[in-house]
Amino acid sequence: MVESLRNLFAVADLRNRVLFTLGLLAIYRVGIFIPTPGVNPEALEVLAQQAQNTMLGLYNMFTGGALARVTIFALGVMPYISASIILQLLTVVWPYLERLSKEGELGRRKITQYTRYLTLVLAAVQSMGIAIWLERNTDIPGGLPLVYDPGWGFRLGAVLTLTTGTMFIMWLGEQITERGIGNGMSLIIFAGIVVGLPSAAIATFDQMRTGQMSLLIVAFLVLLMVLVIAAIIYVERAHRRITVQYAKRVVGRRQYGGSSTHIPLKVNTGGVIPVIFASSILTFPGTFAGVLQAGGWADAVVRQLQYGMPLYNLLYVTLIIFFAYFYTAIIFNPDDVAENMRKYGGFIPGIRPGKRTAEYIDTILARITLVGAVYLSLVAILPEFLLTGFKVAPIPFIGESLDALLPRFVTEGLNVQFFFGGTSLLIVVGVAMDTVNQVESQLIMRHYDGFMKKTRIRGRRG
Repeated sequence: MVESLRNLFAVADLRNRVLFTLGLLAIYRVGIFIPTPGVNPEALEVLAQQAQNTMLGLYNMFTGGALARVTIFALGVMPYISASIILQLLTVVWPYLERLSKEGELGRRKITQYTRYLTLVLAAVQSMGIAIWLERNTDIPGGLPLVYDPGWGFRLGAVLTLTTGTMFIMWLGEQITERGIGNGMSLIIFAGIVVGLPSAAIATFDQMRTGQMSLLIVAFLVLLMVLVIAAIIYVERAHRRITVQYAKRVVGRRQYGGSSTHIPLKVNTGGVIPVIFASSILTFPGTFAGVLQAGGWADAVVRQLQYGMPLYNLLYVTLIIFFAYFYTAIIFNPDDVAENMRKYGGFIPGIRPGKRTAEYIDTILARITLVGAVYLSLVAILPEFLLTGFKVAPIPFIGESLDALLPRFVTEGLNVQFFFGGTSLLIVVGVAMDTVNQVESQLIMRHYDGFMKKTRIRGRRG
């Protein structure tokens, strides 16, 4: 590992990319602590403690704690992700965007520009929703006001501040993607989650030391985390191989083809994108409810969409499965693969080239995508389901059942399932593996050992 890190910084271009990425992530973390003008930080701290086990707590984790503090980066990258979802959906149904998506680099730039404009609109709407919600939320213990001077002055100032912060984060993510290492938006979410892990671990062991939580619960938490990480790594590296053979061709005195290779289809083609998309979509009801008048159907809908509620879990799983298929269909086209195989004389044994090959690949892709979507859904909601609703028999040598212990795990103030739960681990492990793979490919391309290699790859001397 030490040798791999030395190789990483031995290449000037790769070293500059890594340092550039770390520098922009450091700038992002600085903005997390710059407060929005007109907001009472003491009241926000009380409110954040009350909201740790709600959808607000999950969204706060994605923003690295910025939402709970209502800093200039409170919205995080969620408006940009929401805009990307909308544009990708419109690409399927709007012929103009479909044509742009097929025009190569120029079309991609235009779609990116439209995504930026839509991000600006969504950020402004969500900022207004947060501002109005802060003004109306007056039931804080101790009578602390969330807003010092409510009114249109505060609302417009909050919209300007939060929208500008979101656009700046979008720019940081794009710069990391183009000039750094890894996907910029994913790394920003990754950084927001990782910074909360040490404090969550310290709080957990402090509660164990003071007797607020038993050793059994800590052991259960660690075991659950290890199992989830192992499952994520196993499935993320799993793929289905489709054997492809190439016919022999004689050109002049040389013979080409006649070889056999394979097409690797990943079980989870979409990675963590479906989970991030689903989480982003589920934040919309709460945002618009803040703009509407309190009470009535809006509050009822928001209550049903709180983290852990049955309707929330149902919609969460449905959206994850939908986006797993949708994102896979966008980035992998069986028709193009079949056509390229036909041009170069390739075929799948037992399958006719052309349309039949595309149908065969599409069938296999649909089956393994279902497995990947179910895996994502289970990893995302299984820890929450176990902690709140799993019924087991009493344990004689402890004197109480896990059915009694697990609710205590949630209600006694541990509040770390957002950090050690499935969603956060899925994002952290998935983004980390993707970034390491990119660094690995860069090192191997330059004839250096990767992080997974033990022997150095040497190029042949000409």
